[in-house]
Amino acid sequence: MRTAFVGGGTMAEAILSRALERGVLSPAEITVAEPMAARRAHVESTYGVSTTGAGRDAIGGAEFIVLAVKPQNFPDVASGLSGTLVPSQTVLSIMAGVPLSRLCSELGHDRIIRIMPNTPAQVGAGASVWTATASVSETERGQASVLLASFGTQLYVEDEDLIDVATAVSGSGPAYVFRFMEVLTAAAVARGLNPEDAALLVEQTVYGSALLARESAESPARLREMVTSPGGTTEAALRALTESDFDTAVEGAVRAAYDRAKELGGN
Repeated sequence: MRTAFVGGGTMAEAILSRALERGVLSPAEITVAEPMAARRAHVESTYGVSTTGAGRDAIGGAEFIVLAVKPQNFPDVASGLSGTLVPSQTVLSIMAGVPLSRLCSELGHDRIIRIMPNTPAQVGAGASVWTATASVSETERGQASVLLASFGTQLYVEDEDLIDVATAVSGSGPAYVFRFMEVLTAAAVARGLNPEDAALLVEQTVYGSALLARESAESPARLREMVTSPGGTTEAALRALTESDFDTAVEGAVRAAYDRAKELGGN
């Protein structure tokens, strides 16, 4: 499956590295377009793939084109690619907020998949939500699904608006978790734990809790109740979170991210 990556940022590299590791793609099938010479050299030497400085030079002969540029750079990239795409090619966009209608219009192309991945893709534990235009065949959707599964969980949705919801939940969500970890670690250090031990305990607690939630048949609400003894330490902690409007803060964060995704897409 010949694949071109237009843009060589962290997410593109995560997808590239995991797809190679899982054998979904081979180095000979990949070309990466990266304008920065140092980044091109890094990608070429690390993964053994072909590189170029311009997007239009990367896409010739590619079946799939992974568009991994920042949304604000899309107009310039689109103008460089428009007119060079052929009907048999499928574009996979991982840009936050840019809707299918705009992708089709500015690229002059209608075979497009829109994806919202997240940074845990770097360790093969990503969460990707995606949708596609009607022109994308079942075969191409199946190939895209295999590619996305190479770096984590993938979920297809029919309603494109749910991509912006996913942006606010799973796309931005790792930052919410990391911020919680920062604050929890600082609170532990303030009460006597050294930074290394505090970080170890917080990392394992978050990791173990997520793993338990994934593997348990119980809901997160029920798992929370199972930890919370009446009159105990956890109940006191949860009361403090409630009094600090924890739920409202999380809802506000998701709403702000969702609204910003809409703004980025020009909606």
